[in-house]
Amino acid sequence: MVGFVTLVPALCRSFTRSPRVVLGFLLTVLVIILTPQGEILRGAPDRGRLSVVLYVFHFLIIAPTVDFFKSSCLPIADSVFPAWCRSTIFYGSPGVEFTGLHRDAAAVAQIHFLQGQVSLLGHFLDIHVCVCYNVCDVVSSASRVTVLLLLRSCDLLCVGTEGGGIHFLDLPRLSLRDNQSLLLDQVMQSVPEDYRCGKSLGPVESLQEHPKQPGKILIGYSRGLVVLWDLSTCNAEHMFLGKQQLESLVWERSGSSFVSSHSDGGYSVWAVASGNTYTHQPVSSSIPYGPFPCKAINKILWRTIQSGCPVVLYSGGMPRASYGDRHCVTIQQDKQHVTLDFTSRVIDFFTVHTTDPEHDYDDPKALVVLLEEELVVIDLLTTGWPSVPPPYLAPLHSSAITTSCHLDNVPAKLWDRLAAAGNSQGVQPGSWPICGGKNLAPPPRQQELLLTGHEDGTVRFWNVSAVAMTPLYKLSTANVFHTDCDPNDDPLDPTNDPEALQEEWPPFRKVGCFDPYSDDPRLGIQKISLCKYSCRLVVAGTAGQVIVLGLSDEWSDHTVDVSTVDLLQDREGFTWKGHDRLEPRASPAPFPPGFQPLVLVQALPPASVTSVMLHAEWNLVAFGTSHGFGLFDYHRRTAVLARCTLHPNDSLAMEGPLSRVKSLKKSLRQSFRRIRKSRVSGKKRPIPTPTSKIQEANAALADQEEVAPVQRRIEPRSADDSLSGVVRCLCFADTYLRDGMILSDTYLRDWSGCVEAVLGKEIQLTHRVFSLPKVGAKTKFKLTAHEGCRVRRVAMVTVCSTAQEDYSETSLVCLTNLGDLHLFNVPALRPQVRYDCIRKEDISGIASCVFTRNGQGFYLISPSEYQRFSLSAKVITEPLCTVELERPLETHIRSLHTLTPLETHTLLFWRHTLFWLCRVEIITEHGQDVQMFINDQHGQIIIITGRTVETGAAAWPGGLGTARSHHVR
Repeated sequence: MVGFVTLVPALCRSFTRSPRVVLGFLLTVLVIILTPQGEILRGAPDRGRLSVVLYVFHFLIIAPTVDFFKSSCLPIADSVFPAWCRSTIFYGSPGVEFTGLHRDAAAVAQIHFLQGQVSLLGHFLDIHVCVCYNVCDVVSSASRVTVLLLLRSCDLLCVGTEGGGIHFLDLPRLSLRDNQSLLLDQVMQSVPEDYRCGKSLGPVESLQEHPKQPGKILIGYSRGLVVLWDLSTCNAEHMFLGKQQLESLVWERSGSSFVSSHSDGGYSVWAVASGNTYTHQPVSSSIPYGPFPCKAINKILWRTIQSGCPVVLYSGGMPRASYGDRHCVTIQQDKQHVTLDFTSRVIDFFTVHTTDPEHDYDDPKALVVLLEEELVVIDLLTTGWPSVPPPYLAPLHSSAITTSCHLDNVPAKLWDRLAAAGNSQGVQPGSWPICGGKNLAPPPRQQELLLTGHEDGTVRFWNVSAVAMTPLYKLSTANVFHTDCDPNDDPLDPTNDPEALQEEWPPFRKVGCFDPYSDDPRLGIQKISLCKYSCRLVVAGTAGQVIVLGLSDEWSDHTVDVSTVDLLQDREGFTWKGHDRLEPRASPAPFPPGFQPLVLVQALPPASVTSVMLHAEWNLVAFGTSHGFGLFDYHRRTAVLARCTLHPNDSLAMEGPLSRVKSLKKSLRQSFRRIRKSRVSGKKRPIPTPTSKIQEANAALADQEEVAPVQRRIEPRSADDSLSGVVRCLCFADTYLRDGMILSDTYLRDWSGCVEAVLGKEIQLTHRVFSLPKVGAKTKFKLTAHEGCRVRRVAMVTVCSTAQEDYSETSLVCLTNLGDLHLFNVPALRPQVRYDCIRKEDISGIASCVFTRNGQGFYLISPSEYQRFSLSAKVITEPLCTVELERPLETHIRSLHTLTPLETHTLLFWRHTLFWLCRVEIITEHGQDVQMFINDQHGQIIIITGRTVETGAAAWPGGLGTARSHHVR
């Protein structure tokens, strides 16, 4: 079995010239040979050795060929080949962020703070436990680790395994205590005969330390047995003989009782009384969603409140037949009962409560739920338990991102009006319960906005002025049209009737923003254009809709004006085979404060809009599709210009993005090409001799060593193979069109105020810079011929010098289909520098890249995560924070180091209010060297981000400086 799992994929992927692949294959075969067959064939007890074999194969052979692993947000991977992790990210109060890179790529199963010791304990799926970078195997051939318990003293780690054994490790050395492991046979000796019945107790499911008596732990086995074990005497003090399969345990704060959850969807309360050794029945049992069969309660929490009844929180337990597919967390307190219904799987949850041992009650403040796709925080102090908008980690992919737009130097008036509109929607973050740490970053020099268009027809405004991406405002365009979605179906809307929710059982409440399903794909936003001075916004969609919106501070009920622009101009011989247009609402619709629609422009045919441009001073909006472009005066509600750009052979332009109709002409052409290729490949070839093989190998080696040719032959694109009529760029400009003396606009306006567009110049597009009005090529750079790549994004950036405050350079930055960045000076187009930014296989990341004017950029490294990079050594957005720790072993806290201009030190301490979030992913720091220094003597962790900065007038850095802005997948 091992040979099949390992050798077959290795042979399939090893046909390459890379020596690393060959080395990885040989090492894999060596590991298999040295592994005794008897140990492998015994099965489950040797899964640890088998996982090592798979680890060597996966890392050494697949990595050189794939060079990137698919990321996941799951803390625990359920597949044979686990997801790989290189980082653990910590968050505190807004602006407090810390990322630690792991030395080895391994999936993180559990992670714990060593309170008061500035250390971190993690458990990896390859049966390793580590404290910072002290790594050890729990057992060389033991079964899988199921649970970890870190005692409050932080000097002992209890490790429960799948075989039922418990091992004890001394911290921080992670050394196994000799002859002190608690094996299953020792526990079975104390179990009554009538309870054994020849059955095993199963894996260790839960370990909990006694809240009042250190040195005593509660051990829960899968079969249902719960043992109170005294570590000092190594004896079982009390046994609770449960009969239901156990899922989790939790202590009551006083230590007089505990609660157990089970696989039948119920939970039980057990009293811990001195005197009796065995307890056969719990004090009380309950199946909240019974009596029909229910799913298991995976985790339960019991929190006491000084002013009332305790709060019970648990995940799962839903009726199996009716709601078995729901992802829920239930909150119960006396007669209050709410079932939080999420759209993604629940990974883990905890409460923010009082941890002072002298306090008699928990008094929880908030519930933090980590989901597969987002992070949700519930306020437990407010009536109704509402959700708290997050200041960071908001789900970018609540609906799939289809486009993005960046805006810098946002005026204060526009910013305040957007913030006020966001507050009315409940989007603005409120009182955030995670308050650990202090943000030391200076206030941003300017306000920056990132606008993201989504598949469900929404546009979200994000504050990207600092490290975190904070939601500012949300705009929905669905209520402009008649669709199946309800625009008032908003869980944050205070007008929703709460009484209607109480009539349903279970009392579900939709929580969270993640919703990957779109009611109508035609609502998808394709292009965005915003004028920050006139507060005018233009959004264009998949079905040819172009909506002009204006900012308003009041509610409004009005009908949106509708205009149509025919881009085909009644051209004969063309038939649209794609989707239909969206039907606009004929009756007045309510619009909340914020951006409200003024006019709807419908392009015909209703193809996807490929480009849009707004000029608020002229009251004009230009839009382009695969059929042509149009110019519309939204002040007078009239079309100024409509021009068709279709080629007679552009039959594919008639099908649309949602059509599955194929071109018969193109299919026949491809068939003939395949026939010709098969004839050529079928010809008899001469049999190569050994001498010729050696000569071919030497020639191939010489070709690899030679420099690439200066230029490559570029074949022109045929109109049959591509959509030559697609309008990809539009621009308004004042330039020299008629002569070289007078500036003229690209439109004419008569005395009545009407706009007229006339053709000034027409240029066959090539990669050149043209000089107007003669339309002569001034400068050019053959990027495709020299580099073998194509242009994907182009922008003008201004980079400031780090040496001179008043010196800056304006350059042209170009992103290619290979993922690299080229910078040219203008207007000479002389190459200055080249950076490897995005992997060439990451097509979505290249397509989503957005540049800023100050030399930064954003691109999607996953559907839910933006990577922020900087081309400037001066303008870098990175976290700068500190967290003070009250260490009981020290009488004072040492001061921070002095920050130097070329080295940014982020000094972090931990306290109980700082929470963790585990990420399973591969993080590539492009050109950035990150080093971690751990000083146990002073309790300090210092992260140094190194950058090579050239001193001089030009301000080009020695590499791309990266700073992560958002982390949720």
